[in-house]
Amino acid sequence: MSYRTHWCGDVGDILVGERVQVAGWVHRRRDHGGLVFVDLRDRTGLLQLVFDPEAEPKAHEQAHALRNEFVVSASGIVRSRGEEQVNPNIATGTVEIAIDELEILARAKTPPFYPEERVEVDETLRLRYRYIDLRRRRMQGNLLLRDRVVQGVRRYLEARGFVEIETPILTKSTPEGARDFLVPSRLRAGEFYALPQSPQLFKQLLMVAGFERYYQIARAFRDEDLRADRQPEHTQIDVEASFLDEVEIQDIIEGMVVEVFAQTLGIELERPFPRMSYAEAMHRFGSDKPDARFGMEIVDVSDLVGESTSRSSPRPSPMEGPSAESGWRAEAASPARTSTI
Repeated sequence: MSYRTHWCGDVGDILVGERVQVAGWVHRRRDHGGLVFVDLRDRTGLLQLVFDPEAEPKAHEQAHALRNEFVVSASGIVRSRGEEQVNPNIATGTVEIAIDELEILARAKTPPFYPEERVEVDETLRLRYRYIDLRRRRMQGNLLLRDRVVQGVRRYLEARGFVEIETPILTKSTPEGARDFLVPSRLRAGEFYALPQSPQLFKQLLMVAGFERYYQIARAFRDEDLRADRQPEHTQIDVEASFLDEVEIQDIIEGMVVEVFAQTLGIELERPFPRMSYAEAMHRFGSDKPDARFGMEIVDVSDLVGESTSRSSPRPSPMEGPSAESGWRAEAASPARTSTI
């Protein structure tokens, strides 16, 4: 049994006059007294279906039972819309399908919210009904964008001799920057596996083994407090290579970023990217990952405040003892050296 011959978003002018079958979710139904119009949705977009009571009375009767989020399969002849009926807001707005066969695959109750971008929904409700939230165009766009990015990375690195290798998730705990997530072993009571913060051990093993160019789209797990740039798990692109100097690896990564942006977003990035040494980054920004967009650089004002004293600092109480007193005197005797951002 066939459910579809075409995706909704692929039905266009080139198919006018042909018979097609589509499947998806009822996005909206409009009953004009005679004709019934249904916007059908799948991940590729929306497509208008038309049910005519005179041409196909059985299919038209079935269409009256349709409600939002019903899952259906429908077939019919593709035809052009009149100039006044063209919908410029969707990719398939110049065509529609005159339906002669309809099958309701699954009925749906009234959902807690409809997957339309114009509907504002509380985040807690969205998370509770995540399967409905993921039907929204924006959410599907995010996942499809990620897919295009990953596919672009794979094509780029494969063309440059890199091999994709998957490394274990259950592994040995290693001393790194964050705490490990632990998984208890069923077979060895009291012992634990650790989820990798990054596949560091395997990087070294594979380099020594002779896989001098490999990469992986790796999951990393870190048991640490949430911050703006941290979460318990994330995906990272690990690129490992031997017999390369730092400029060559920078060129490879720069080219990958440029190509992925062009393929997925149509954005042409200028090359070469600005580069700076670690010493320059620390001197100018005080960080090895500076945000250079705002020009917030460190400025040395030692020459302006070199003759100042620490009069504004409260003199410590004699009850604090000699160590506190001597510390205050040493601070006051030395010229102040201040950096400001």
